[in-house]
Amino acid sequence: MNIAPRDVEGLLEKLVIYHQGFASAFRRREQRDWSCKYLEGQLLDIERKSIEPMAKALVGGNVQALQQFISQGAWSDEDVIAIHQAQVAHRLGQPDGVLILDGCDFPKEGHDSVGVARQYCGALGKLANCQASVVLVYASERGATLLDRRLYLPEEWFSEDQRERWQRCGIPQATAFQTRPDLGGAMVEAVCTSEALPFRWVAMDEGYGKSPILLNRIHQKNKWFFAEIPRLTRGWRRRPQVILPAASPTGRPPTQLRLATGEPTSQRVDHLAVTLPTQAWQAFIIHEGSKGPLTVEVAAVRVVMAEDDLPGREEWLVIRRASSRQPVAQWKFYRSNASALTAVTTLARLTAWRWPVETVIEECKGELGFDHYEVRGWRGWHHHTTLTMLAHHFLVQLRVEMGNEAPALTVSQARRLLQVVLPKREFDAPAALAEIERIQRQNYAAYRSHRKRQHRKLRAKSSSPN
Repeated sequence: MNIAPRDVEGLLEKLVIYHQGFASAFRRREQRDWSCKYLEGQLLDIERKSIEPMAKALVGGNVQALQQFISQGAWSDEDVIAIHQAQVAHRLGQPDGVLILDGCDFPKEGHDSVGVARQYCGALGKLANCQASVVLVYASERGATLLDRRLYLPEEWFSEDQRERWQRCGIPQATAFQTRPDLGGAMVEAVCTSEALPFRWVAMDEGYGKSPILLNRIHQKNKWFFAEIPRLTRGWRRRPQVILPAASPTGRPPTQLRLATGEPTSQRVDHLAVTLPTQAWQAFIIHEGSKGPLTVEVAAVRVVMAEDDLPGREEWLVIRRASSRQPVAQWKFYRSNASALTAVTTLARLTAWRWPVETVIEECKGELGFDHYEVRGWRGWHHHTTLTMLAHHFLVQLRVEMGNEAPALTVSQARRLLQVVLPKREFDAPAALAEIERIQRQNYAAYRSHRKRQHRKLRAKSSSPN
């Protein structure tokens, strides 16, 4: 590592310049000021990065002002994200870049937070009370960062008896139910429409790869998907013949194609995989981790994928296994609409693109408080996640800029370097006493509010007929 002390001392100026790039999206001076403060708070080395701890740690921090800025501030996430994606293109963009779709869930207690429900929580690996979201990560050989996100609203939130919750959370009235693949497809299409970011591939796990509608949307945008799929997915090694049945003397003429007599039915991809010859498998190093290189065996063959029980597109079927001794139940299966001329080495490399998205989510949560927020409304959730994207990309940008001097620098280490220059609030005796007085006032106000609610419930219960 060859970073000089003067380089570290100049990091705060880099943050200021980086933030100034978003000035046009924060049209009022106070919005620009508090957005910069929020970024500083997320980059600080404090245990919890919800609004109150950040405001207490920041020079000039103000709990009420930050709360207002995040929960109610009239600034546009879309405008900020448009600038952000242009900056990602400048710093990380490459023609063969990869968009990666994944889920990101946030465990929550209670039922007041927007979109919260008892559902599968990826962060906990089980059914739990949580908010669910879909995230879009951009990855290239230069680095990876968050590009966009969508909050998932479960179907139960769209019943008529939920309208009061909608109002409390500030959900836009025009919001329609969308599945997770729907949300992912909308983000990918938005990136395609803007044409600000170069990419060739869209990678995803099985939860998204099993959606033909999503894959077709990507195909129609002239992009290549690389999607993990269930082993029950079906296809043919060669295209079977289909026919239009002969018309009967009575009734309407048939319009639905079907397999010709004698043509084989489709097979499950795991059944196809076990029939491949030994020479179809090649060994690849697909990931350099902290425990050394990960070597796997990969096979890639052209197949005709089944769609509504009929032959669809000819695509790549890619299978990955640890070795020939690994049980078939543990093999990974992927499909891709990439060109038939695509090198197997490229397809093998793409089986490892789960690592960037997992790393980015872990960095956003562990380093920047992505999951520390305590806001409950629609606007607050989107504002917080937008600024987290900016904070993460700034750290990635530092790592890229310092790549020649410190090629092993990580996002976490870049944030640690910032601690030298970030302005932190120093407490003297009067400031400490004032802070304790503020906390006591806040606690007493919360107690009075809770007491009033309890009295209202008791009065309502006593006045109701038995």
